[in-house]
Order: sequence, then structure tokens, then C-alpha cells
Amino acid sequence: MPRSVRIEYEGAIYHVLCRGDRREAIFHDDADRELFLWTLGAMCQRSGMRLHSYVLMSNHYHLLLETPQPNLSAGMKWFQGTYTQRFNARHRQSGHLFQGRYQAIPVETQSGGYFAAVSEYIHLNPVRAGLVGPQGAGLSAYRWSSFPGFCGSAALPAWLERGLVFGSLDLPDEGAGSRRRYRAWMLARARDVLEVNATAEQAEVWRKLRRGWYLGSESFRDRLMDWAAGAAQGRKRSSYAGREPLGRYDEKGAEELLQGGLERLGLGRREATALKQADPRKQALAWWVKSQSIVGDEWITKELEMGHRSNVSRAITAFRTARSADHRRLRKLLHTCTD
Repeated sequence: MPRSVRIEYEGAIYHVLCRGDRREAIFHDDADRELFLWTLGAMCQRSGMRLHSYVLMSNHYHLLLETPQPNLSAGMKWFQGTYTQRFNARHRQSGHLFQGRYQAIPVETQSGGYFAAVSEYIHLNPVRAGLVGPQGAGLSAYRWSSFPGFCGSAALPAWLERGLVFGSLDLPDEGAGSRRRYRAWMLARARDVLEVNATAEQAEVWRKLRRGWYLGSESFRDRLMDWAAGAAQGRKRSSYAGREPLGRYDEKGAEELLQGGLERLGLGRREATALKQADPRKQALAWWVKSQSIVGDEWITKELEMGHRSNVSRAITAFRTARSADHRRLRKLLHTCTD
């Protein structure tokens, strides 16, 4: 049976969830969790996505993710694939880590309080799982969610945004007062969860988060169905207005990165493609595009005429460590493309 159309559009916000293969653990220790967060931050930087909430559990994760560009599939493919490779290398394993396709539920943000409900649901996962103390008092101490950064008990990573979450609760994202009020609000909600005091409306929203394909009003559902119907027929759909995109992170963006790299190295496209596979300049260009975007090795192999995609992997390895003076010089030169 063919997969359903993945709904992607500019400015979309999703509740993203994925479990471990056979519901097994995707983290063996805190080092794995740190590796996951490091990879998540890199995905945001490369793809332009914005992360508004997250939580890491033993065998699954939740994200509240915004895509200024319609690149959810490309970004998530890079993210889960990269973390799997790093996890397997660290534990000397092979094979799948995640349970098939990740779930991505589009969330309406214009009305209905749906955005706030998803963030709340994500942050309260440790409470429902019994990982925090009585009355939810340990919620701020649970290191592996965005909540400590939101309430000020931990640093807020550069790739994590709390402004929309605070705004959805009519809290300005400024000062310790807002952080204290957010913490108090969430601790009150934690007590409701522990005492099974969720309202019928909250229970319905959480049911949709667990089982539904979208979260929003009927008009939002109708717009999504119209978009999906157009996508299935190959028609280009207009985007739903969101905040101003940060830039291009798809193949067009990769092309711009490549062109900038060629200019910094004083090479033309034909001159670069004619270089030998082991030429440091060719390897540097492959590493540069790969390290700054989410395009696949196939695209880089084709555009730089690198023969086999394994040559891209070798280039990345060579420039990741940059042991020679020539490699370090080329890395520094290419980094000026973003200055």
C-alpha cells in the first residue's frame, strides 16, 4: 500500500514523534542524549527549521517543529539517518534504530490554543511516565526536555525558541518574571495530570495528538485535505503564511553554497568538476556543501562529478579533522562564505 502524502508547506508547524525499532531504547545513556540534541541542533541550523519544544524519553522523542521552508522530509531524513549512524558507530551496532516512518501531525496555530496544548503535552511527558517527583516538583530537574530552558533552570540553546510558546499563553518572553509564571503554570498542569483532573477539552486534544492526523479546527482540516489532494495530483500548492523564511535550504540553497565556495576558491564549475577525486579543493567543496545543508550525497556526487558517493564520505572525513595545513587553509577560506 503506498504511503500517504506528507503534508509540507512554508510556515507549517508539526508535532513530530518517533519510537525506537520494536519500541526498544534509542538512548543507552546520557552521552547518547547529548549526541541526539547536538544532531537536532545541527539539523535546525542546516535546514532552517525552528524548534519550539522537545522531550526525550527512553524509547521515543517528541518535537514541536516549525518549517519556514517546506523541507520537513529532507530535514528529518538527514536528522534520523545521521543520529542512527552516530549511535550505531558509538555502540558498534548496525541496522535500524527507529520504528519505520516518523509521525508528523500538522498543528493549527492561528486559533484554538492548539500550539500551546502541544507544547504542554510534550513537556508533561515525564510526568505521565512517572519520571518526576510528587506533584510534578521534579519537572524542572528533568534534563532531557526544553522545559528547564524555558523556566530558566538551564541554558536555552541557540537552536531552541520559546517566544511562541510563551506568547501562546500571553506571556512576554522577557525577564525572570515570565519564566517563573511559565514554571508555575506548568507545575499546576503537572498536578492536574497526576490527579487525573484534565478537562474534557484537554483530554480530547491529547487523544488527537496520540491518534489523529492533524490538530486543529475543521477549516484547518479542510485546507490540509485540499493541499494533499493537489499534491497527489502534482499541482503546486500555495503556502500558508508564516513568519519570514530564513533562506533556502533545499537544492537551490546547496547550489548557492557551492557557487560561493567556487568563488572563494577561484574555480569555475567546469574546472572544479575536472579535478581529480583526491584533490583537496574538490574534497573541500564537497565537505562545505554537505556540512552546511541537508542535500544528499547523490546531489553532491552529481554536481561535482565525484564518481561514486563514497568519495563524498571520504572528503567529509578528510575535512572534518583537517589535519594538514592545506586542509585547514581551505576550511578557513570556505568559512568566509558565510561572513
